[in-house]
Order: sequence, then structure tokens, then C-alpha cells
Amino acid sequence: MTQLEAAAPEVLRAAMVRALYDQDAIVSKAVAAAFAAVPRHKFAPEAPLEQAYDLHGLLPVKKDSYGLNISVISAPHLQAVMQEQAGVEPGMRVLEIGSGGYNAAITQELVGPGGEVISLDIDRDVIDRARRYLDDAGYGQVKTLVADAESGLAGLGKFDRIIATVATWDIPPSWIDALTEKGRLVTPLTVCGTTRSVAFERDGNGLVSRSYRLASFVPMQGDGAAPDRKVMLREGVALQTDNEDVPLNAAALGRALEGDRLELWSGAAYDLPDELEWFVTLNLPCPARLYAGKDVIDSGLVEPSARLGVAALVSEDSIAYRTRRPNATTGTAGFESGVVAHGPQAEALAEQYAELLRLWAKDHQRRGAATIRYVHGEAPSPLPPGAARKRHGYVTVTWA
Repeated sequence: MTQLEAAAPEVLRAAMVRALYDQDAIVSKAVAAAFAAVPRHKFAPEAPLEQAYDLHGLLPVKKDSYGLNISVISAPHLQAVMQEQAGVEPGMRVLEIGSGGYNAAITQELVGPGGEVISLDIDRDVIDRARRYLDDAGYGQVKTLVADAESGLAGLGKFDRIIATVATWDIPPSWIDALTEKGRLVTPLTVCGTTRSVAFERDGNGLVSRSYRLASFVPMQGDGAAPDRKVMLREGVALQTDNEDVPLNAAALGRALEGDRLELWSGAAYDLPDELEWFVTLNLPCPARLYAGKDVIDSGLVEPSARLGVAALVSEDSIAYRTRRPNATTGTAGFESGVVAHGPQAEALAEQYAELLRLWAKDHQRRGAATIRYVHGEAPSPLPPGAARKRHGYVTVTWA
């Protein structure tokens, strides 16, 4: 092995930290030092070094029988963002929900020798793998535990920080109870099919947050798994929602999609798509998420906005969703937001959707305008705008 090859992990790790600084994923010296210290490649020895230190690359840990990831080590960019949201300090007790080993090692660097890190996962295989690589990388002080996070926190005591590294559809009361008075929960919260990493503070019996970032994680397993309602409208086109009040009439909606197409342009600028998507998802009266494969998009039947999922407004027999076009009408750079709709109610749904796009552009078109609350207990009926019902409570999102 040459000297360059022997130094490659350290060289790649230093470059990764510099790039995370440049992209504002890392903003503090403490998080930078932790990422510089932990040898990420030792937690995925089967991966090429370049992949291990790729800013936006995830590292598979375990797949299901269909070949889909059910456990991964998240991309460094997202892990850095969440660690900055968490604000872990020396001497803290931290619980990690969802284990891969690497993020727990980062957290151990942050809490230092006077702190404690517990990494919990429902899957024995995942925990055994994490344990092996933590020990190999020199982080034997990190504790590992096999448990279902929905009910497995009993007897673990209070934590200054809880960091979930799996997409959580709901927040069990035990998580709130396990936080110290000034504790913080950082979790990838999924609402109506879209996920944001949210940093919650305690607020009475509930939680409040003004810190949220776009995120993508494998879903939680076990008792806390999200309800999943999904239908295929035709080959290559799916509609998904976790809202039990949304009608999913696959036959009628499939016929609508194959029928006439209505386009309605809002006259509003298309900007900050992650913030816009969060806003419309929470304010559509019957929200679902529309997905379409490349072949269907290339055929022109469905807009490219559906490639990774787009917020849709549905009725029993009609559907509307967001699109964009070059902003030629005003002569300015950028794009104009619009709506594509199908079905007998296309015009009404399109106008409802377009009005939300106009409202966003007029009053809320900036980053970080939302305040997110989690309220434990029964949700009001009907739900107010910006709210989503959960198993143990409900989420409300308001925009400044």
C-alpha cells in the first residue's frame, strides 16, 4: 500500500468536513471536531472510501426481502444538520433511536468522557453490527440496546437530547416524558408523506419547534410504524396518504388521470420548493402524495414534479397537483407555479390549490417561517388548517 493510499481516509474525511462547512451543514467548531475525529469508513468497511465520505451518500446497513433499505447510515450532510439542531454539549445524556454506529460515535465525541450515549434499535442484526463497529473504531463506551422505541424507554431515565435517525410518524408520550425539563428532541417527523428533521423543545405537556430541515429517512418499524394507505392509479403511478379522511378511489382516480388535463397558472413565483411543499401539504384539505415513474413522466401523462412525490389534492373522482413553468409572463428569471388537474372536479380543485400557491408567495415565501407544535391528546374535529392527526396526539403548523 502506498503512503497516499494509507492516508486516503484522513484526506477524504478532512475534505468532507471542509465541504460540510462550505454548505453550512456544519456551523460549530464542536460538530466539526466530532466529524473530523470519527472514521466513518470503519462503520461501512464494505463500501469504497469515496462512497463512505460522499456528502450526500447513504450507506446501506440492512435490506428487506425486496431489496429495499430498512436500515442505513445517513448521509454526512443530513447527520451534520441534525447534530447542529441537537446542540449536544459535554456531559449530556443522549439517546439515539435507530442505530448504525457512526452517528452514535459522533454524539459520543460531543458529550465527551463525562457524558453518556445510548443507541437503541428494534433490530438485533443492526445493533450487533453497530456494536461491532463501535468497538472496532474505539467507541466501546457507547451503550447499545435492542428495543422497540415506541415502548422501550422505560427504566432508561431522563435524557438531555433524544435524536431519532428513522422517520417518525408520531411521537410517543414516553419520548416527551424521557426529556429533561430543558431537553430537546430531534426527529425526522413525517406529516402527510413528507418528512422534515424537526428540533423540538418541551412546551408544557407537548413540544414546539421553529427549527426544521428537509430530510429523508427509512421509516420506523414496530409499534410506531406509520399507517400506510397506498393505491396504484395505473402502472407507474401511485397515490399515498396517511390521512384516514382522504378518499383513495383508485379506479375513479385512474380514469380521471387518463382523461382531460386542466392547467391553471397561479401567477405566483415558484421558489424555495421544500418550504412551499411543506406549506401546501399541511394546508390542502384532502392531501395525498402523487408518485410517478420515469417512463410515465417521459410520456407526458404526469409532470416531473411527481418523480420524488408531490403534494396532491384529491376527491373521490378528481386530482390536482403542483407543477411549474419558466416565468415568461412577468419577464423575470425563475419559474411560475401552477396546477395540473384531472377529473370532473378538476376546475374546483385546481383553483383551491392555486389559491394556496398565491397565499404562499404573497405572505410566507421565506425560509423558516413555520412554527411546529406537537400536542399530546385527542385532536379537535374537524382539524384546523395546518394540522394533522396522529396516533397519540396531533401536529399543528402555523406560518408567520
